[in-house]
Amino acid sequence: MKLREKSLGQIVLSIPRSSALFRQYDIDFCCGGKQTLGRTVEKKGLDIELLENQLLELSEDTLEKDWREAPLSEIIDFIIVRYHDRHRAQLPELIIQAEKVERVHANKLAVPKGLTKYLEALYEELSSHMMKEERILFPMIKNGLGANAAAPISVMEQEHDDAGDILEIIKKITNNVTPPAEACTTWKVLYNGINELIDDLMIHINLENNLLFPRALAGE
Repeated sequence: MKLREKSLGQIVLSIPRSSALFRQYDIDFCCGGKQTLGRTVEKKGLDIELLENQLLELSEDTLEKDWREAPLSEIIDFIIVRYHDRHRAQLPELIIQAEKVERVHANKLAVPKGLTKYLEALYEELSSHMMKEERILFPMIKNGLGANAAAPISVMEQEHDDAGDILEIIKKITNNVTPPAEACTTWKVLYNGINELIDDLMIHINLENNLLFPRALAGE
């Protein structure tokens, strides 16, 4: 199967650093991870030959961990430590930094107005979402009840979409998270942190939507 015929989620799970390449092209591989590369590239008007060649170059590297072969319980433990705990640490600090940037640079045209509000909304959304996964869905999957978890999985996928919508707003009001020339150190650190958050959250969602949940529903 050619790469263009594979889903974005499959590609990210199998090719090292493909997630970073997709971010360069503003390709949504988490909530949009079921779309094929070819259809996505066609919609965005990108060069499919160029992108396929770039992905083929990356495919020569070795994955640190092939999560497609890992037990579901191991995937869940990894998600909690690597992503849930990380998001809980990231967002409060980003909210503090955003409030400072909005307050100190309120008179500048490039100031990301409303950024603090949207980061707070994302934090609230993710805090509730991760708690439900850890208390309800993940224990079901670990206990072999994933095939009966279609309803909670559907809710989690919708909440992933909701978080993705907030990320799109954040990207819009921050000029795709690109600091302006006059940005101070706090402003630059804030945007670096937001970019890290976006990378983490997109990989996190992809791992759940396109690997953990389908395998759980299949009865593993």
